[in-house]
Amino acid sequence: MLFNVGMATNPEIHRDNLQRLANEFGGVRKLAEKLGKSDSQVSQWLNASLNSGTGKPRGMRPDTARFIEQQCSKARGWMDESHSQSLEITTIDKYSEGEDVEIKQFHEVGGAMGAGVLLRDQPGEIHSWHVSPDWISKNVRSHTGAANLCIVTGFGDSMQPLYNPGDPLLVDIGVKSAEHDGIYFFRIGNEGFIKRLQRIPGIGLMAISDNKLYEKWTITPEMDFEVFAKIVKVWCGSDR
Repeated sequence: MLFNVGMATNPEIHRDNLQRLANEFGGVRKLAEKLGKSDSQVSQWLNASLNSGTGKPRGMRPDTARFIEQQCSKARGWMDESHSQSLEITTIDKYSEGEDVEIKQFHEVGGAMGAGVLLRDQPGEIHSWHVSPDWISKNVRSHTGAANLCIVTGFGDSMQPLYNPGDPLLVDIGVKSAEHDGIYFFRIGNEGFIKRLQRIPGIGLMAISDNKLYEKWTITPEMDFEVFAKIVKVWCGSDR
């Protein structure tokens, strides 16, 4: 969860602040370029991937935190401090002014798949919605801010009966790591997936389909894995 005020440990604060930097610079890939690191390295920090040698979650050394602060023009110690409360207040104020909120299509994909991510069996696309702030407050209970909500058009049948291909899915791009069990939009290499992700101690992340015809599988540290967003709302349509 992005807002983790109070008793967060240093590793949790580091991941939280790394998410903020990824949002600030336009995604994990852009942040990785800024840091001169690989996408997979930054994703491993964000997702606390297990170290194949020790079997423990990958953490961030103090000198790495200082390096990130320097590269991103942040004050020394910024990575060690929680900034959740100030962001939450700003976000609430942003969509309580009464103006309609435009919920756009997820910018990394859609159209000609500008980021090179393949979504199999997607029957067309939903480009945007316009909703009132009241609709968000009453229908989307948990999110990191209205500006972080995007639409992904459902693809494939692996998550039926949760949703069907072509159904709208509301995602929160403020969540860039799978720290808690839930449904996430992510990529492995250049292929996009929507799965339930469950953290299994000693193993890592297990990707689970709601459609029981599909086998569950493990996301290993060697995979080029990146979380795009968490699914916060789905609709399941049917023809009448």
